[in-house]
Amino acid sequence: MRLRQTVPQPATAGVAPAMVTEERIARQSRIPRWVSYAGMPLFLALASLALYLWVTGQELDSIEQRQLNSEFITDKLIEHLKLAAVSTLFVIAIAVPLGIALTRPLLRRVTPLVVGVANIGQAVPSIGLLVLLAVVSGIGFRYAVIALVAYSVLPVLRNTMVGLQQVDRSFIEAGRGMGMSKASVLARIELPLAVPVIMAGVRTALVINVGTAALATFVNAGGLGDLISNGIALNRTPVLVTGSVLTGILALFIDWLGGVTEDVVRPKGL
Repeated sequence: MRLRQTVPQPATAGVAPAMVTEERIARQSRIPRWVSYAGMPLFLALASLALYLWVTGQELDSIEQRQLNSEFITDKLIEHLKLAAVSTLFVIAIAVPLGIALTRPLLRRVTPLVVGVANIGQAVPSIGLLVLLAVVSGIGFRYAVIALVAYSVLPVLRNTMVGLQQVDRSFIEAGRGMGMSKASVLARIELPLAVPVIMAGVRTALVINVGTAALATFVNAGGLGDLISNGIALNRTPVLVTGSVLTGILALFIDWLGGVTEDVVRPKGL
């Protein structure tokens, strides 16, 4: 008499195929965060390498060699970063508190007026704004920063207001019901929930400032725009291409860095 061997059934035998498929997809989608973050830096590194190989493969004359030496490019890159960073810090210091104030009942009536004034910077072309401030005030780093702040304040201001206004009123009422003051509700409930929207505005302002800072060369504020301007004025294509590509790479890197920061500061569960 032969005994029949019992084969154990897999744990998913009694599970519907759709459930098994969803579980498999969810398991495969658990990609480490650093993997999803590594794509853009890798692309930018390859773009920088391609630019370096292209420039070193050219027969550069004495003028191009002076413009494309490592010390000169590093100085212009640092100047460009300073312009973008300082102007963005001023934008955050101005727009975030102002956006908070305009969402309070006391100042809500003047919101359209303030937003309209902030919108002037976006309505005026960036080069026109820079030149206008240069004519009225002067030239140099300080006045370029003022122009960049005026040009990029609107995204942070608007996103701060939108982020606070979209917070569910039940959360605010629950906080007030627990005995929290208005300041505590703002600091512990409203602002944390509005952080993703506010950071999106800051990210936009950063990218705007990096791109617009290339025009600061026309008001003697330095930056990578000097390479672009010199390349056009001297009719040197390698200098022009280097300045343009480096500006694009820097803008994409800042945008990637802003996206990573958004994910890091985002409250858990959102």
